[in-house]
Amino acid sequence: MRQGYARRALGAGALALAALATSAGTALAAPQAHRHRQRLQSDGQLLRVGPRLSANTNSSSNWFGYNQGSLEQGGKLFDSISGEWTVPTATQHAAGQAEASSDWIGIGGGCVDAGCTVTDSTLIQTGTEQDVSASGSASYDAWYELVPAPELQITSMTVRPGDRMYASIAEVVPGSDVWTITIKDLTSGQSYSTTVPYSSTRLTAEWIEETPLEIGANAGFAALPNLTSPAFDLATTNGAPANLKPSEELDLVDSAGGVIGAPSAPDPDADGFNACTWASTCSAPTAS
Repeated sequence: MRQGYARRALGAGALALAALATSAGTALAAPQAHRHRQRLQSDGQLLRVGPRLSANTNSSSNWFGYNQGSLEQGGKLFDSISGEWTVPTATQHAAGQAEASSDWIGIGGGCVDAGCTVTDSTLIQTGTEQDVSASGSASYDAWYELVPAPELQITSMTVRPGDRMYASIAEVVPGSDVWTITIKDLTSGQSYSTTVPYSSTRLTAEWIEETPLEIGANAGFAALPNLTSPAFDLATTNGAPANLKPSEELDLVDSAGGVIGAPSAPDPDADGFNACTWASTCSAPTAS
């Protein structure tokens, strides 16, 4: 357990989560997947949830990055996903404010069709966390999660800003509901892998930078820190290059609808992108 934080499983179901989101001024577009990642802080609790969509379905109140869906991909089911990113350096955006973020890959939990009228209720994911305390101290870790179970922090790995990460989630045999989750720190040589049972719809795949939902006295989405670009790259699904499309981009918006987190266009070989915080646009990588 990191100093200043505690983790526990949530007993709330989808209706309770919907009520929490509504009390925070956020409307649920459809049944969503929920990351049960909760942190107890002096200024409230942080909870991971699925994407909260604005009136523009290409924007969300808590996710930005790329989302592919089965219907959007012509009926494709996702039995594996992989990608690389650089752990962003997190710095405080507003003095005296606690801020939180994570970068991850996942299967499930996103938009199934291009218009995002259909969403998915399962989510298996792994990634890194980049948070800043109210005093301005940054902290980092690696984790994985199988919704609706609580997050598991990977305590055997020490994650530092600037480290290059690789992660993969793959069904041992397509349709078997048994998955191998692997995350590697390519900079330090540390790695972690586990094989777990999980019943997934396999309907969506994502490469995401996220802010969590804060509940309690100061309800609302957690503040976004300043982050260097994670420079996602080498994205694959089902063992093939992801072939990312600009139409699959998802922006992060504030309560007024202004874009505060933006993915770039895909890189030259359409398997990576930059992600820019506190910006409405983001330049694409010039090399693949």
